[in-house]
Amino acid sequence: MKSIFDTVSRACSQTVTNSYSTSFSMATKMLAPSIRQDIYNIYGFVRFADEIVDSFHDYNKEQLLEDFTQDLYKAIDRKISLNPILNSFQETVHKYKIEPELYNAFLKSMKLDLHKSTYLTQEDYKEYIYGSADVVGLMCLKVFVKGDNKKYDELKDSAMSLGSAFQKVNFLRDLKADFEDLSRSYFPDTNLAALDEVSKQKIIFEIEEDFNAGLKGIAKLPVEAKFGVYTAYIYYSKLLHKLKKVPSLEIKNKRISVPNYQKAGLLAKSYISYRLNLI
Repeated sequence: MKSIFDTVSRACSQTVTNSYSTSFSMATKMLAPSIRQDIYNIYGFVRFADEIVDSFHDYNKEQLLEDFTQDLYKAIDRKISLNPILNSFQETVHKYKIEPELYNAFLKSMKLDLHKSTYLTQEDYKEYIYGSADVVGLMCLKVFVKGDNKKYDELKDSAMSLGSAFQKVNFLRDLKADFEDLSRSYFPDTNLAALDEVSKQKIIFEIEEDFNAGLKGIAKLPVEAKFGVYTAYIYYSKLLHKLKKVPSLEIKNKRISVPNYQKAGLLAKSYISYRLNLI
């Protein structure tokens, strides 16, 4: 029965989420059960594409990404795929009518990571951020509002801002891996080889603006999604706070993270704010 295969496919997406990101997994567990699985399905899709361009150095990445892309289109067209990650993702695509523009923009940014290593202009930088992060927030928002197009349009800008903030925090945290291992420099007009405090503060100010815009949207999210998204917001805010304390020249030499015991404290803090309606 296909229902058994669909169950296995969904379990695979959840396993991918739990295996690759403890923070995102923790936040997703705070979502209502009615929408939780679909967020796992989205994460599984974006994680696999990201792994192709970031990790599979001993293989033909371009061919792997092209195969993955074509398999995605077939999965959506046929409403089934023997790739369990794509099978669960297509289910969510159809269930919430996720537009091709969103996942195509994401795949375009992943393709850029195969060849483009430096973003010299704000236009290129914003286009990459839109595809790699903003559209992921929009796909999740499609799930959160459960087909309410009016609510989607109302929260669209905030969801994009929050996606941008999360991605830029990741860029700042992963400077060493991106710059030294993958030869990538995402921030325009910034010399990562000799990052100074002025440049670092400019980046942080930009992230904080995105966070502020994103927080306004979190307050308006449906109850099923609000606590989980706010948990992710609190976690990334804490990560940014830690990055602010690291001298600019040291950021490139270490990977800052939030220990699990602190994540537990942040979760408790998020829950209190949520229950007291302080979001």
